[in-house]
Amino acid sequence: MALLIRNGRVMDPASRTDRVADVLIRDGTIAAVAPNLSLPQAEIFDATGLVVAPGFIDMHVHLREPGFEHAETIESGSRAAAAGGFTSICCMPNTKPVNDSATVTSYIVERARRLGAVNVFPIGAITKGSAGEELAAIGAMKAAGAVAISDDGRPVMNSLVMRRAMEFARAYELPVIDHCEDLNLSAGGDMHEGRLSVRWGLRGIPAASEDVMVARDLVLAEITGARCHVAHISTRNAVTMVEYARQRGLAVTCEATPHHFSLTDEEMLPYDSNYKMKPPLRAPSDCSAVVDGIAAGTITAIATDHAPHAGSEKMQEFESCPFGIIGLETALGLALDRLVHSGRIALMRLVELFTTGPESVLRLGRGTLAAGAPADLTIFSTDFEWTYDVNQSFSRSRNSPFHGRTFRGGPVATLVNGAFAWRRS
Repeated sequence: MALLIRNGRVMDPASRTDRVADVLIRDGTIAAVAPNLSLPQAEIFDATGLVVAPGFIDMHVHLREPGFEHAETIESGSRAAAAGGFTSICCMPNTKPVNDSATVTSYIVERARRLGAVNVFPIGAITKGSAGEELAAIGAMKAAGAVAISDDGRPVMNSLVMRRAMEFARAYELPVIDHCEDLNLSAGGDMHEGRLSVRWGLRGIPAASEDVMVARDLVLAEITGARCHVAHISTRNAVTMVEYARQRGLAVTCEATPHHFSLTDEEMLPYDSNYKMKPPLRAPSDCSAVVDGIAAGTITAIATDHAPHAGSEKMQEFESCPFGIIGLETALGLALDRLVHSGRIALMRLVELFTTGPESVLRLGRGTLAAGAPADLTIFSTDFEWTYDVNQSFSRSRNSPFHGRTFRGGPVATLVNGAFAWRRS
C-alpha cells in the first residue's frame, strides 16, 4: 500500500515546487514530498532523470459511450488517456442518448468506476438532446456527478437560451464549456476557408464562424457573471478577444488543442480525412497566435478534443467523413516539441497547462502534489525519442495525422490513486 518515487524532478505548479525530491504515497494519497525519504516496506520507483508532476487533466474528451461503442468506450478511451499521461479526463455529452439527464450522467459515472483506467468526469449537455432549444436538467446532472455543461459539437445558436444556461450554470457553480461556432457561417464547410480550400475545391469554414460566437458569449458571460470556458480556440481574433476579456476581469478561460498549435492548413495532406477536424486546421497566422496566447498566459489549458471515429466512417470521401481526430497519446509529445523544445514556454508552464490550468476551471480537487491529495501522478521524460504507431493505440479508433511521427519526450508512467494505470514498457 506504499510507493516511494525516488530522485525525480518534482514539478508542482500549485506550490511552485521545482526540485529533485522523493514522493511518498500511502493508501492512495500523497504522504510526503521531500528529499531522502525512506519507508522500508515501500515499493520503489526510480525516477532519476524524469519529471514527476501532478496527474494531467484533459478537460475535453469524447468517449462515445453510450451509443457509439464501435468507435470508443469508457474503458478503451481511459486506457488511451493513461498511456498519454492523463490521470483525469472529462467526457463530452454528445453520446446516444445525449448526456442531458441524471440517468445518463449516473450511467457514465458507474461505468467509469468499474472499467475506467483513470478518473472520468462527465460533462452534461446545456440543452435537451443538445438541440439548443430547452435547457437540460443542469442541477440534477451536477448532483449525479457532472462537472461542467457544454453542447460541444452542436453549439447553442439561440442567444437567449445561452444566456439562461449561463445564469443557471452560475447558480450551480458550474463552468460553461463553449464550442464557439456560428453554424450558419460554417454550414457545409469541410476545412479552413482560404487559399487551399479554393485550390482543392472544398467548402470553407471561415475564421469568422468562430470569432462571432466568441464575441457573443463573452458578452453573455459579462452580463451573467458565469464562468465561460472557450473550447479548442483556433483563430487569432478569438485569442485577442479572450485576452481582452480576461484583462477586464471576466471569469473567462480557454483551451488549445495540440493539433491547433502544431499544424496549419498548409500542412494538410490533400483530401486526407485524418486532417479533418472542427475547428479546422487554420492559417499559419492563426496557429502562431494560439502559440502566442499560450506563452502570454491567455490560454489557460491544453486539451486534446480526443474524437475517435471508426475506420469505416473516416475512410469516406473528405466531404462525407466526420470531423475529429484522436489525440490522448500524442498530446504531451506535441506540446514538448512545439512549446518547450522550441523555447516558447518553460517546462513548469507546460505542466501548469495540463494540471492547475484545467483544475482552476473544473475544481475537481486534483492537480496538486500537496500532502493528503489523491496520488495522481504523471511521470514523463523530456528527452527520450519514440515513434507513434497509431496501430498500437489503446483507442478503438485510428484517426490520427501523427502516425509515424517521432517525438522527443513523452509519458513514462501514470499513477491514479497511488496505483500504476500505465507504464512504458
